[in-house]
Amino acid sequence: MGQSGVVTTVAIVLAAGAGSRFSGPSHKLLSHIGGVTVAGRAIDAARMAGIGAVVVVIGAIDLPADVTAGCLVVRNPKWADGQATSVQCGLDAAREKGAEVAVIGLADQPFVTPDAWRAVAGSTSPIAVATYDGVRGNPVRLHKSVWPLLPAEGDSGARDLIRLRPDLVSEVACEGSSADIDTQEDLDSWT
Repeated sequence: MGQSGVVTTVAIVLAAGAGSRFSGPSHKLLSHIGGVTVAGRAIDAARMAGIGAVVVVIGAIDLPADVTAGCLVVRNPKWADGQATSVQCGLDAAREKGAEVAVIGLADQPFVTPDAWRAVAGSTSPIAVATYDGVRGNPVRLHKSVWPLLPAEGDSGARDLIRLRPDLVSEVACEGSSADIDTQEDLDSWT
């Protein structure tokens, strides 16, 4: 426990991927919805949740300084090896900050609300997963006791662990949407 018995939590936003399925004029994370970049909306929600320091893991592209203002930006040199490497980079930063809990979300999910981040962070389960109308999504809360169980490589963050260890998992019903922006069509449906 941190000072005063409070659990130290870090929000981690994964923003390292190439976005190779997106055919727009720029990287999907730099595309705009309502005048704000996709990544900016996702990072703002994590920041506004106020659950702790915000770590942004980058790789394929840099994000503008105004998008990551107030965040610890960590570069994943192995981003092309899959999402697990970005999760590990984020967890390394969480360890350095003395965190006991990491709440992980994705920068291409601009409709996850600050309330969803707070609700998931507030769980006491080793792994807590946001649900939207009964469907699992992000963010995901991971207590430090499960960090060693996460893959170090591949394209699965916590998904396989969640599937293999349902005894560690609780679901947290959330408002909003974990819809992601992977293609130009995804973006067009929201703009």
